[in-house]
Amino acid sequence: MTTTDIPVTPARRGGATGPKRPGRPGGRRREGAAWVFLSPWVLGASVLTLLPMAVSLYLSFTDYDMFNAPSWVGLRNYTQMFTEDPRYWRSVGATLRYVVIAVPLQLAVALAVAMALKSMRRGRAFYRSAFYAPSLLGASMSIALVWRAIFNDGGTVDNLLGTGGWVNRPEWALFAVALLTVWQFGAPMVIFLAGLQQIPGELYEAASVDGASRWRQFLSITLPMLSPVVFFNLVLQTIQAFQVFTPAFAVSAGKGGPADSTLFYTLYLYDRGFVASHMGYASAMAWVLLLAIGAVTAVLFRTSRSWVFYADEEGR
Repeated sequence: MTTTDIPVTPARRGGATGPKRPGRPGGRRREGAAWVFLSPWVLGASVLTLLPMAVSLYLSFTDYDMFNAPSWVGLRNYTQMFTEDPRYWRSVGATLRYVVIAVPLQLAVALAVAMALKSMRRGRAFYRSAFYAPSLLGASMSIALVWRAIFNDGGTVDNLLGTGGWVNRPEWALFAVALLTVWQFGAPMVIFLAGLQQIPGELYEAASVDGASRWRQFLSITLPMLSPVVFFNLVLQTIQAFQVFTPAFAVSAGKGGPADSTLFYTLYLYDRGFVASHMGYASAMAWVLLLAIGAVTAVLFRTSRSWVFYADEEGR
């Protein structure tokens, strides 16, 4: 038999040499494997986040003391919160004052230290780790108690300045808590430092040739080029500031004093839910806080269009 006698099957168009297989069993297997790997996160998010949120939303419309079955009261918790509870509004005011004072100060200190570290030639890694350490320790109750001792009557601040203990004076207690937050500037500092290292050095060289001072370079180059990082840190630190609890609890011994000057929102929520056993009322407060943080974050994103500069938008 010669090669010309061998029957030849014509090839299919597109390079296929056999019958077309229905479906994509390989793709389905990969999708199934992906869901298997995602299942711990899905289970954790459902059981530890979504389910508690649903229960909390239900409890916000009930009268529940954690010992008896919840009874439906509708919107009574919300109306009582907004119209009958003066301490609620004092907690809102204290929290807003804290956010306005602590967040800008913390970001300013973090940016200043990051710029100082960027210009260092030796020891940058050591100082970066040293300045970051308070961010790991500052949220602990032990550090908050030490902070209270420093600002208490007869403490370090009283001995140095002779102003008396800050934590016992209504006009200064909130500043003591805010300074503890400013002291924890390590996390935004590291992010600022990473952003500063991405700014091209040629921009500063050209500005120096044109005779621009360091302050002008900071305003015209550093801040615009760093604005996405500033915005990122601003959003994160604002959200965290609205949820501050441990420093206020330690400094005021859980009472929010003196004269409710450190009665932050989460501290009052804790008082209503776990001290007074009004868990339904506390759940309503938690949902109002969630909506408030969402609204503030939306405002920050909306206003960012006028001051945040992205390099990829330059040619648009």
